[in-house]
This record gives sequence, structure tokens and C-alpha cells, in this order.
Amino acid sequence: MDDYRETVAALLSRMPCGIDLDLRAEGRPPTMASSQFLTNKQQGDWAEQVVFDAINANSADYLAVKYGRADDVAVGDPGFPEFYANYTNELNEIGKRPDLLIFKRSDIAGDAGAALSIDDRIVERALAAIEVRSSSFLAQKYAAFMDNRIATATAECIRIKSELMREPLSGLLEKKSPEHYRLIRTASPDMFRELGFRSRSWSSSAELRRLSELLKRMKDQIRVLHRRDYLSITPKLEDIVFVNRWIQRFGVRHFYLQVFFDKAYVIPAAIDIDPFVPIFACR
Repeated sequence: MDDYRETVAALLSRMPCGIDLDLRAEGRPPTMASSQFLTNKQQGDWAEQVVFDAINANSADYLAVKYGRADDVAVGDPGFPEFYANYTNELNEIGKRPDLLIFKRSDIAGDAGAALSIDDRIVERALAAIEVRSSSFLAQKYAAFMDNRIATATAECIRIKSELMREPLSGLLEKKSPEHYRLIRTASPDMFRELGFRSRSWSSSAELRRLSELLKRMKDQIRVLHRRDYLSITPKLEDIVFVNRWIQRFGVRHFYLQVFFDKAYVIPAAIDIDPFVPIFACR
């Protein structure tokens, strides 16, 4: 486990933006909870329960135990200021507790459904710590939408290229901008998403205006191809500080797991692997 602590510390030390690992949680407790906050909390609770049930119902060897703060106290409720103060103190002392801990069933006894209140020695025996995130996307529909968007933009780039490579526009483009001409002439369908060029504008004739318009349209479609076409997990910078504080204390391998409405994906906090390895389909 010491190697894991060192790996995480080394990765953080190489972050170009720099992180204050001694950052303290401070500030007054909020006085109002928005409807979006409450919706996100309910969705997060649902996602955690989905993962908890999926592991415990399908594994004879491993046990998921709820470990993150499960206090059902909202802004404005009696006792919320005290809850907020205790939570802030916990972040500063041990860091952010992950939502779930995964143990070998043979290593722990008790009610897996209860929040875990155990000493540090038992926590350190966990095989993995999981931070559960939720998303309102349907992952398969999102992927299908993005595939269609890419195909549509690529087809439009092919159509525009075909028009640009016909006379008189082809000769005009080669004369006005040989660099644009060579770039577009040699571009294959798979290359359009890698292209980038400045739009040029000419207006002294109808043909040149048409040439300028087509170049602008192609650039617009290339922008579409440049947009992110995958889902990702992005921890907030300030969260990393408190997650690292917990890792350095307990040395348990930490994972982020994002639950969509139809699938869930997991990524480790400190190991270089392909992002979004699917682990199960939500039922």
C-alpha cells in the first residue's frame, strides 16, 4: 500500500497546475439548497445503491460496504450547521471518505447495508475504495448520438471537398491559398477531424464569395468533429486534495465509478489505463 501512496503523491507533484495539498476546508454553512442540488443528491444516492446492490447480489467473494457520510440532513434542517462543521472537520483530518469500500467477505463480518463505523485497521484491509458518480445520460443513446453527429459532419466535409476540388473553385483555391488547396485535396474522410485551418474570405467575384463560403462551412464541420465525442469523469480540483488526504492516511486503492441510466464505468484514480472500462450493466 505504501507504493500506492507514493504513486498518487508522485502524480500530484507532476500536475502542471499545481495543487495545495495542505488546503483546508473552510467557510460558513450554506443557507439554501437549490432544487438542482436536491435532485443531484437523490440521483447520487440512487447511483450508490445501484453499485452496492450490483456487487453484493452478484459476488460470493466480495462485499461492498457503505462508508461515505450518509447523514440525511439538508440545508435548513435542524442540526445542519453542526453537521456541516463536523463534515468540514472530517475533511481536514482524514480527507473525503469514499462512498463504498470493497472487502473480501472472509475479511469482514457484519451488516453490509449499514454505514461503516470501524477503526482504521479494518478500513486499511479494504481491497478498493469507490467514489460513485451519477449521470443522467443513457450511455448507449449518447454514443449513438455522437456516432451520428460525427458521420453527418464527415459526410458534409466530403461533400464540400468534392465541390472545392471542381473547377473553377479548385483553380481559384490553388491560386489564392496553395496551403488550403493541398490540405483539403489530400484529406481523407478519417483525416478531417485532425484538420485545422484559418478561414479565408474573398469577395471580389461570385466564385470567390462561393469559395469563402465553402471554406467557412468546412471549418464549421471540422469544429463539430473536434468536439468531445466521449463521456468522462472529471473530479474537481479541490476534491482531489481531500481524496488524496484519505488515500495517504489509509493507502487503499481508489476508483471513480460513474453510473448512467443504462451502464456503469470505472476508472482508477492513479493508474494509466484506457478510460471507461465497462464493468456491468445496470438492471
